[in-house]
Amino acid sequence: MAKPKLIKERVPTPERPVEERVKSFVEVNLGYDFASAVKEAERCIQCPPEYAPCIKGCPVHINIPGFLKALRENADKPDEAVKNALRVIWNDNTLPAVTGRVCPQEEQCEAPCVMGKVGDPINIGKLERFVADYAREKGIDRELLTEFMAETDGKGRVAVVGAGPAGLTCALELAKMGYKVTIFEALHEAGGVLMYGIPEFRLPKDILKTELDKLEKLGVEVKTNYIVGKTVTIEELLGEYDAVFIGTGAGTPKLLNIPGILLDRIYSANEFLTRVNLMKAYKFPEYDTPIAVGKKVIVIGAGNTAMDAARSALRLGAEVTIAYRRGREDMTARVEEIGHAEEEGVKFEFFLTPVEFIGDENGKVKAVKFEKIRPLEERDKRGKRKIVGTGEYVTLEADTVIIAIGLEPNRILLEESGFKANPDGTLIVDENLMTSIPGVFAGGDAIRGEATVILAMGDGKKAAKAIDEYIKGKKANA
Repeated sequence: MAKPKLIKERVPTPERPVEERVKSFVEVNLGYDFASAVKEAERCIQCPPEYAPCIKGCPVHINIPGFLKALRENADKPDEAVKNALRVIWNDNTLPAVTGRVCPQEEQCEAPCVMGKVGDPINIGKLERFVADYAREKGIDRELLTEFMAETDGKGRVAVVGAGPAGLTCALELAKMGYKVTIFEALHEAGGVLMYGIPEFRLPKDILKTELDKLEKLGVEVKTNYIVGKTVTIEELLGEYDAVFIGTGAGTPKLLNIPGILLDRIYSANEFLTRVNLMKAYKFPEYDTPIAVGKKVIVIGAGNTAMDAARSALRLGAEVTIAYRRGREDMTARVEEIGHAEEEGVKFEFFLTPVEFIGDENGKVKAVKFEKIRPLEERDKRGKRKIVGTGEYVTLEADTVIIAIGLEPNRILLEESGFKANPDGTLIVDENLMTSIPGVFAGGDAIRGEATVILAMGDGKKAAKAIDEYIKGKKANA
């Protein structure tokens, strides 16, 4: 019997036309239909799970060949195929509609894909998204969820601080084990950066909320408007729960200590995106959060957050320029997001670093003065070329400036609870993600600094297993 022919090129997913998407916040990528998804899944050569490099590359270790096999094995029975595929995914990741959209798969599961040695790697992220979306639209996810429900009597109680990717994953994994979990969230809605930081055109909020519905169905209680460290203390939580997980993320923006920083219409990307996404400023006056960007917006930075801010400002009617102190090859944003930004009309200026914000007579920013930068051949410890100022300057007009140069953890918990922490505010944890306070674990950006959604989810999953072992040990020794 002849071997099946390898299909080197991946099956593309359609996207909304540029002229349509720049006028609204609707999702850009339209995803696979069933036939296309099966065709793409059939490209997988089915590496054994114990070897599969894609599994090793996934921070939550989804059995990727397993879910692709399930999807294509019942190509004549779409509902059954998707249900079996979703079951495999949910064993390791209960939020695939999210991760299928926002994970940098090209750097993780897809990067080591064996098919990538002869052609395109399997489009794992888009297939994961397809399975989740199809299951949601057909009600298959609600049906399947009953298989993951567990008895909670006497197992134990865990408090999770923060309803972002790390906290949500930890809570869902513990709930699947049978623990009674309560999430304490500072904002008025769960989701963390998924809710306030990622725009509708990348992660529609109705889809996110459907994913979050799993919390209630699995028995997880979510208490919003709780600032742990103020509303309730870690000590108080430890008095009521068997263990605590800290997943508070990195929500404190880094700003620029240069003249003019206090001028009006200079935003941190965190504030700007929170206004647009969580507070629905893009739907003003339907929602009560106005936002004015003017005709020209400058975004400083070149990560995913910068792309999200730039593309949001573009949709609000501005001409947008991203200014970055390094070159194109050093940009940290996903290649796909950079490509979408360019297609939509975002301009890029490289080798510029801001030295002054210039204001008008009303105290509003009107321009940014930049120093031109020269790259050197010498590399720093991250492998990037070192840069130096040239003493030459250029001024660019701006009605609004958005600073997207990074985030740090919120320090309220450090100040109130006495955790051991690094100078940057990240919590110090051991190999089991336990902090310096016994019974308190942490993960995600709270221990890493600003990182990816999927790395935070990986920490949440690891911490859930460690918490399970900790509580079992505590009860055995009681």
